[in-house]
Amino acid sequence: MSSTPRKRLTGEERRAAILDSALTVFSRRGYHASSIDDIAQEAGVSKALIYEHFVSKQDLYAELLEQHAGELFSALAEAISEAGRDASARLAVGFDAFYGFVEEHRVAWRMLFREATDPEAVMVLDRITAEVTAFVAGVIREDPGSRRGADDEARREHGVQVMAQLLVGAVQSLANWWAEHQELPRELIVEMTMDFAWLGLQRLTRGERWQTSGS
Repeated sequence: MSSTPRKRLTGEERRAAILDSALTVFSRRGYHASSIDDIAQEAGVSKALIYEHFVSKQDLYAELLEQHAGELFSALAEAISEAGRDASARLAVGFDAFYGFVEEHRVAWRMLFREATDPEAVMVLDRITAEVTAFVAGVIREDPGSRRGADDEARREHGVQVMAQLLVGAVQSLANWWAEHQELPRELIVEMTMDFAWLGLQRLTRGERWQTSGS
């Protein structure tokens, strides 16, 4: 009786398999309750083999963050590049790509982007959030309407940065909530986000500003 020999994995394939197993374990147990032993058992390999690829559990977690952040950036960049120059279309497809990532990677989003508590993981997550915010600021900055109503370039740039912070904070918060409310379709989430974001941006680019009752 002959048996088919098992395919020997390359180093990159083994690394990817360990990462997949780590995500499974983290989603099941949570980061702090998980151990390298658990990940090794899930992957069907020895602890020593894991340590050949990753120096620690924190290193594994950080790699997962980087991996999924890269996928998110790629999805955003591709969607926006295909949307043309219309600011509304670029914003809408950007939101759709972002929520599409959350929808397709709910476990990864919840475990990596929402429940990160380890100081090293939080530092990585903060850097990723800053990169997303810079990306959004670049999209806003390219809109000719963002040049209206600004007394000088410095004031305009401050406005761009503030709006990017507001948008990213609001969208991230909604994504956290939506991850637990799967009954709402993505199309509705995108539509409501555009109601919130685009209508406000549109009024700002027309030069409208909030004023107190005494102004």
